[in-house]
Amino acid sequence: MNFIKVIILGLVQGLTEFLPVSSSAHLVIFQSILGVEKAGITLEVFLHFGTLIAVFIVFWQDIIDIITFKPQCRRFTIYIALGTIPALVSGLLFEERFEKAFSDLRLVGFMLLVTGLLLWLSDRVRVKERVMQEMNWSDSLVVGFAQAFAIFPGISRSGSTIVGGLFKGLDRKLAAKYSFLLSIPVIGGATILESIDLMKEGMGDISFMELGIGTFISMVSGYFAIKLLLKVINKERLSLFAYYCWLLGFITILLN
Repeated sequence: MNFIKVIILGLVQGLTEFLPVSSSAHLVIFQSILGVEKAGITLEVFLHFGTLIAVFIVFWQDIIDIITFKPQCRRFTIYIALGTIPALVSGLLFEERFEKAFSDLRLVGFMLLVTGLLLWLSDRVRVKERVMQEMNWSDSLVVGFAQAFAIFPGISRSGSTIVGGLFKGLDRKLAAKYSFLLSIPVIGGATILESIDLMKEGMGDISFMELGIGTFISMVSGYFAIKLLLKVINKERLSLFAYYCWLLGFITILLN
């Protein structure tokens, strides 16, 4: 492993974790290109941790309100917990199948095409937009199942959850906020599971300095990715990312 590869993967993780283009697909593709599969688990733990820090920085006040169970956020806190369940159950029941999917680059390509379709449709949704106080349990379940579907590499977690919220009629800002806050238990849980694997398999061919740089790069790029997406979604321009997903998906399929 060298610093250039770590910086590239840190940028890829930070930008694609929150931009609706599938971080899992990009990490699979770039790890294959750069040949870092052996140190992949170690690096992924720290890169995920970096993006988790980015969410805490951007949504610090919302997280404080949730932790302290503020009256205006109590129902929202319950909906975050409820929305986490589908991904948790799916990950535990179908872990081996999902792991096999990560080695199939053609499947990754097809899933990128699906992500592109969802993003393209999102800007064409015209429903009454509801605010936080108008959310209900069905909203959280629909978005939660969208997040579970995003365990497949190539399906964007942020894209599918935001689109799920929009299809349910949530306000665009609310759909984005709910998606990002819903990522905390998922990314945190994935980081813990990867850490367990890391303790079993060891560090691999990577230094603490490289891990520190990768974590910092993923945190900074993740922060700017969140800020960018919040601006894009308010302008109803998510379909811009659809064309990128389609292009990358076709290229991945053709080359594999």
